[in-house]
Formats: sequence, C-alpha cells, structure tokens
Amino acid sequence: MSKNTNNYRVSSCFLVICMLFLFVGCAEKSSSQDDLPLLSNAVGTYSDIELPSDMQLDTRYSVSMNNNSFSGGILKYSGRVDANSLKEFLIASMKKHQWRHAGEASYGDTLLAFVKPNKSCMAVISEGFGGSYGYTYVSLYITVDKISGKGSNLYDEPPVQTKGIN
Repeated sequence: MSKNTNNYRVSSCFLVICMLFLFVGCAEKSSSQDDLPLLSNAVGTYSDIELPSDMQLDTRYSVSMNNNSFSGGILKYSGRVDANSLKEFLIASMKKHQWRHAGEASYGDTLLAFVKPNKSCMAVISEGFGGSYGYTYVSLYITVDKISGKGSNLYDEPPVQTKGIN
C-alpha cells in the first residue's frame, strides 16, 4: 500500500469518528432540552397570562384601561416564534392558570378564547412576512370585571332604596 492510501484511510476514519461524536452530541442535546422549563413572562399586570419571553410588547399599538369597575385592554406583542408553538404555549399556560379554553377558530390567523370568572381573554395569532422564519404577532383582548360578584353596583353609588308593594 502506498503512503497516500494510508493517509486517505486515516483521514476517512477520523472524519467518520468526528461525525459520530457530532450526531451523538446533538441527540443528547435535543433530549435534554425537553427537560428545560419554558421561559415566559407575565403579560402586563396580569400575572395569570403568560407569553414566551421572546415576545415583546408593542406599545405603539397597545392600550389599557383601569378604573374601579373594569380593567383590560388590547395588548399587541411580536417576536420570532413559530405560530403553532405559540398557540400550544398559550393553551397550556392558560390551563395552568385555571383559564377555560372556551373556543378556537382558524381563518389564516388563529383566534383563541379563554374565560375565567369575571375575566375573558381572546388571543389572535398571526404570522408576518416570511412565515415561520419571520415575526409572529399576537393581539390579546383582555377584560376583567372588578365588580361582578362583589355585591356593589357598577358606579360605586349607594344602592337605591325601594319600598315593597303590599
């Protein structure tokens, strides 16, 4: 055998061993990532609504309201996440916080509806330019009825006294 043939065999064996370590390393890494917790952040002041930490609030298109009887708003977020993954994340996270998944509709965008006593949250998920390689957007429509079930009236006025008819 020539010296070139030996060098070729050694190089080929080295390359095969390197690829083997690469594949084994990737396989171990992907299985260990399943054990990691999802990184998330609460949405605004709503500690029971979470989004992946990659989603960022767009203050230009968001509005919120808070008074004695009602709080809520329209909060718009964007980030580089897969739309289907975001949908599954939202469903799992809302269930974890005792929201009931009230419904879902897909029409190009995905609409998710969640309810709790005195609360509702609708999420509209859409993909921007570039599909799964671009930005994903979510608009959250949140309402919280602060008065329902408290026994007071809507405007914090004293209750109207009525006399019974006999």
